Amino acid sequence: MSDLQRERLAYKRSRSRRSTAVALLSTVVFAAVLWFSVRRAPGWPRVRQSFFNLDTAWRTLPAVLDGLWLNVRVLVVAEVAILVLALWIAAVRTLRGSVWFPLRALATGYVDLFRGLPLIICLYLVGFGLPGLRLSGVPNDPVLLGGIALVLIYSAYVAEVFRAGIESVHPSQLAAARSLGLNHEKTMRLVVLPQAVRRVFPALLNDFVALQKDCGLISVLGAVDAVRAAQIESSTSYNFTPYVVAGLLFVLLAVPSGRLADWVSRRAARREGAR
Repeated sequence: MSDLQRERLAYKRSRSRRSTAVALLSTVVFAAVLWFSVRRAPGWPRVRQSFFNLDTAWRTLPAVLDGLWLNVRVLVVAEVAILVLALWIAAVRTLRGSVWFPLRALATGYVDLFRGLPLIICLYLVGFGLPGLRLSGVPNDPVLLGGIALVLIYSAYVAEVFRAGIESVHPSQLAAARSLGLNHEKTMRLVVLPQAVRRVFPALLNDFVALQKDCGLISVLGAVDAVRAAQIESSTSYNFTPYVVAGLLFVLLAVPSGRLADWVSRRAARREGAR
């Protein structure tokens, strides 16, 4: 390494340390100003007792954690089902030829319907409408019905993400695959999908983070998840601290996924910039 390179590296390190110090100082100052402003508010003692009671938080933590474990299980199962269904819908929407028009129209209608339908309304329709039909074989478990509603809604969003990735692959890649004798199925599986998934992976992670918090909405159907457990504890203690505990647990659950999404996005940007 030459002397000039060493000087440049030392300069970059000094600038990085300076930026970190300035960011840390500004964060501390902002937090201190916010903290003192809140504490000087006339209603702060009552708010602290109602929302930030440590004794209540510690007492209700086991019940809320048990409910959060249900949210995590719903999240894992729903995410797998969403990826499979959304990938199939995206593949159908990218089919060419008039013979596939009925399937393309069906997939497009599905996306338009469930992408525009609010999740809370879909939960009510699935959670209360399906059991109301009283058909044999229709489940009435609120956890299962809530998971079905989540899959229906998020599959529409994720399908569009997959479709964007598929359509971003240059047509020359398809032509090269066809010249090697690959049929449409092998071209999609071996050539198109690996590139498409790599390009849209940050967007998929962001949808995964959104799904993590929306899993708490299954409580409207009566499932005893973290939100419902917090509601039960709050109704017995006449205190809102259990809701704060549940919210913090959801945040802690989402932070690792969010940082992973940021890291993947930066890595993809560096890879694109290096080309």
